[in-house]
Amino acid sequence: MKRIINEVAVLGSGVMGSRIALHFANIGCKVYLLDIVPRELTEAEKKKGLTLEDKAVRNRIVNDNLKNVLKAKPSPVYHKSIASRIVPGNFEDNMDYLSNVDWIIEAVVENLEIKKQVFDKVENYRKPGIIVTTNTSGIPIHLMLEGRSEDFRKNFCGAHFFNPPRYLQLLEIIPSPETSQEIIDFLMHYGDLYLGKTTVLCKDTPAFIANRIGVYSIMSVFKLMQEVGLSIKEVDTLTGPLTGKPKSATFRTADVVGIDTLVKVASNIYKDCPDDEERELFSIPDYVNKLVENNWLGDKTGQGFYKKTKDEQGKRVILELNTETLEYQPSRKAKFASVTAAKPIDDLKERLKVLHAAKDKAGDFMRKLSFGVFRYSSNRIPEITDELYKIDDGMRAGFGWKLGPFEMWDALGVERTVKTMEEMNIAPAAWVKEMLAKGFNSFYKVENGRRKFYDIPTADYKEIPGTKDFIILDNYRANKPVWKNVGATLHDIGDGIVDLEFHTKMNSIGSEVLEAVNKSIEIAEKDFRGLVIANNGEHFSAGANLATMFMLATEQEYEELDFAVRQFQNTTMHVRYSSIPVVVAPHNLTLGGGCEMTLHADKVNASAETYIGLVEVGVGIIPAGGGTKEMTMRASDTYVEGGIELPELQRRFLNIAMAKVSTSAREAFDLGVFINGRDSYSVNPNRVITDAKRAAIDLAERGYTKPTPREDIKVLGRSALAALLLGAYSFKLGNYISEHDKKIAEKLAYVMCGGDLSEGTLVSEQYLLDLERETFLSLIGERKTLERIQSILTTGKPLRN
Repeated sequence: MKRIINEVAVLGSGVMGSRIALHFANIGCKVYLLDIVPRELTEAEKKKGLTLEDKAVRNRIVNDNLKNVLKAKPSPVYHKSIASRIVPGNFEDNMDYLSNVDWIIEAVVENLEIKKQVFDKVENYRKPGIIVTTNTSGIPIHLMLEGRSEDFRKNFCGAHFFNPPRYLQLLEIIPSPETSQEIIDFLMHYGDLYLGKTTVLCKDTPAFIANRIGVYSIMSVFKLMQEVGLSIKEVDTLTGPLTGKPKSATFRTADVVGIDTLVKVASNIYKDCPDDEERELFSIPDYVNKLVENNWLGDKTGQGFYKKTKDEQGKRVILELNTETLEYQPSRKAKFASVTAAKPIDDLKERLKVLHAAKDKAGDFMRKLSFGVFRYSSNRIPEITDELYKIDDGMRAGFGWKLGPFEMWDALGVERTVKTMEEMNIAPAAWVKEMLAKGFNSFYKVENGRRKFYDIPTADYKEIPGTKDFIILDNYRANKPVWKNVGATLHDIGDGIVDLEFHTKMNSIGSEVLEAVNKSIEIAEKDFRGLVIANNGEHFSAGANLATMFMLATEQEYEELDFAVRQFQNTTMHVRYSSIPVVVAPHNLTLGGGCEMTLHADKVNASAETYIGLVEVGVGIIPAGGGTKEMTMRASDTYVEGGIELPELQRRFLNIAMAKVSTSAREAFDLGVFINGRDSYSVNPNRVITDAKRAAIDLAERGYTKPTPREDIKVLGRSALAALLLGAYSFKLGNYISEHDKKIAEKLAYVMCGGDLSEGTLVSEQYLLDLERETFLSLIGERKTLERIQSILTTGKPLRN
């Protein structure tokens, strides 16, 4: 049966239901979002003279929930228009909507009896063969089948999204024994390709995979903190980005999720897993129970493990809980020799080795925590899964870990770690020692660009299913690169396409990256069909190397600065004007120079999660790597004979002057960074480079021809310049911008209007490049600009001077 998902019904509009509905709307589906009918009027409804029969009242719960979720930061939608794809309704008036849909998703409260009541209603309206899934986070799937028809049973499955669904990649697929294989295969594929998820096939066991391991890790932290004698802040330092975990670490995450929610999940595991060898770890510590009793549940009640308050000067202060006294105290920075030694190490795997080898309290904590998680994860096979990679996938995609337990174990060295674990009486499962005895020393290995996992039943390595369409550059490390320097590597990714990967800090663009871009184009022109510029780093590129610019500007090396800017401009123009197609595939932060590189591609294939913009004005300069030129040219391309031209130029001017950054790839089209009809984006980040490669092949096979530099760009001259200068003056008058901001805006306007021209004129790209470079050089040496750059380099934030 060929399935196409056009319309979806989501039953339950709470935080998860509304966000799941909006994510389906993100990918283009029409979504019916239903919930219960209110039993009482609000005071506001009474004042309006409404009754319980009015539609506005009957759909109030859905509408209010949706409105609240849409206010969330970060946003659950790619674009503000997406909410229009949601059709609100209720369980009494609108269940007939279900007869039109291709997928029904239940997301009501975690109560088995309530879910069964909802399914009773679903059976009355659902067409045969239509998929029904539950978003339960832990209720056994098979228990929901009681009283259901045969067709319902074979088309029913667990599909557990993680919150927030737009940003957390994990989708756990949990079939019952009666779920048809066709449904399982479809959900695994659809979740990956369309929803952008890492789909993990789970057994129907308590808490499934990710929550079982993740909650174990959190409960271990709760216990070890007291055992080792650490504070909450010290633990969060050790379980955050330093060790490849999210910024919210452990206790901040608990506050965000809700301490009561965490307690409920842990208590359910304790209740439902009587044979778990570490069951007692899931019993709730006294200090955590006390927080629940006090209603100190985290962010939703204003305090939990942390509490935000203000000091006598009105400055915001974050206090942390003392778990011995249950009193709040100032949060102090963690001071460990091992942390000081590890922080400067960029490579996560090397950093982990240093921390786990340390002899201080931090090292003791890390060993006990990691080794405990390693043992527990190994013991959960085959209970929760038969394949170890699923545990790693679950923890990366659901909990935001950079490395899953087995990946971290590999990084530390399996054989060496097992020996230490046994010395500490934390021995792993027997199959791990059997694996080592058979001569297999790692859980993963890479062959021919494909990652394989150790399969326990066959005692051999197998390719990870569902990954053949992923290009992960780490898997190419064992191959000899086509070319490399200290800032970038050129990989042969097959079919006549090469990929240029940046690997500087934050993938910033300095001379070494510019050299790599030019060299890669030259190599591709000679020996390949096309070039992709993409990487798998945390961000595509944070922009040009500010430290170098700051050094040259403070030393007044203006000739060097001029050379550096020309080099950047020549490189972006080389991207545009080469004899092979160049596809740029940005993701996450793509700022300043990273954006300018993207602007000059023959085609862009971005990740849906791309936050892109020309942000140079915030630093006190203007885009000078071709960004200002490009936006002026794109404005010119919209002008029509006899039409009004200023508004389009004004819009693009404001995007640069206000340093606007898109909140998604979809929004980047509105900013004019991506071009409708040419550029595209991939919802699954693992598919971005693969899709970019396909785009490069397509351009090559359609007979790519080197473009001709433009000499027909219309600039509007003094009339437009006057309007833009007036706008800058008005902003300053209203105290929206500083005097220095006004000066930058005026200079930006001068460039985008083509200089002091008496009337509209056609100019070349080079003319605008020269203008933007001269303007950049006039601003970079300004004291206030240097103060801003220094502030960013030291604090990460620009000065508003």
